[in-house]
Amino acid sequence: MHGLDSKIFRIGVLLNRTNPSAETESLREGLTQLGYVEGANVVYDIRAAEGQLDRLPGFAAELVGKGADILVTYGGPPTNAARHATSAIPIVFALVADPVGIGVAATLERPGGNLTGVTNHDPELPVRQMALLKQVMPKLARVAILADADTPGADASGFNPGQRANAAAARAVGLTPQIVKVRGPKPDFDAAFNAMVRERAEALVVMEVPAVFAIAKMVAAMATARGLPTMLWGGQDDAGGLMAYGTSYTGTYPRVPLYVDRIFKGAKPADMAIESYAKHQLVINLRTAHELGMVIPAGVLEHADRVIE
Repeated sequence: MHGLDSKIFRIGVLLNRTNPSAETESLREGLTQLGYVEGANVVYDIRAAEGQLDRLPGFAAELVGKGADILVTYGGPPTNAARHATSAIPIVFALVADPVGIGVAATLERPGGNLTGVTNHDPELPVRQMALLKQVMPKLARVAILADADTPGADASGFNPGQRANAAAARAVGLTPQIVKVRGPKPDFDAAFNAMVRERAEALVVMEVPAVFAIAKMVAAMATARGLPTMLWGGQDDAGGLMAYGTSYTGTYPRVPLYVDRIFKGAKPADMAIESYAKHQLVINLRTAHELGMVIPAGVLEHADRVIE
């Protein structure tokens, strides 16, 4: 690569949501701190699917055609679209739940292709979430798992690695799982919740997926209104679910500019380990517990990082 003073780097950005967003602002801020000046030595081409994930392959091809020096992707579908559009242009990703599981990397240590980045994937998360639900609800028998019909990696069973992991985790603690898929940008939640009622679900685990990524608060409210205690993913402190547990996806954002900078200075994605962000947090919402008529065991409250009263 040329020196930063003699090259204008073109960054193609692909994301599920709208622009501007927390992702794109973090990218700009991080690269500014690293010495990149927009219009002087870096330009951004941003394509936001606004929840219409079928637009992503066309956007990815467009960014490749415009001569992007690097693609930055946020989420599994944008990352999948980018990798199908090019095997030569470096791709830096975030918000990919299981990079190895969906085939974007050979291993976390040595991705081996033109993709690298940062993930908040925790293979133990589904087990920990299900175990927490059982601690709070010892008589719990049936759990619904809200998933996204458009996330990649499905096998012959119709389920991708994350969905299979959640179902297996439920069974491991003696629960009967029900995977309910919705599709953005306007998910049919009435149909989804009706399906849960038919299967007599007693609690809901909401996966960290594009279809519900920006509307967790609405989903939690709908579940609570139907008497379903809800487990949300990490970082959803104020969404109103009974509990949120996991790693906060926003914690991965500041790492992305560092990868971009290293690649601009000559590093190869194939040799750059994918970073795992692993700071867990448990949040319990006692207001929601009260609304559901539930009492949270003291032993669970003791381990909470935050209790909303």
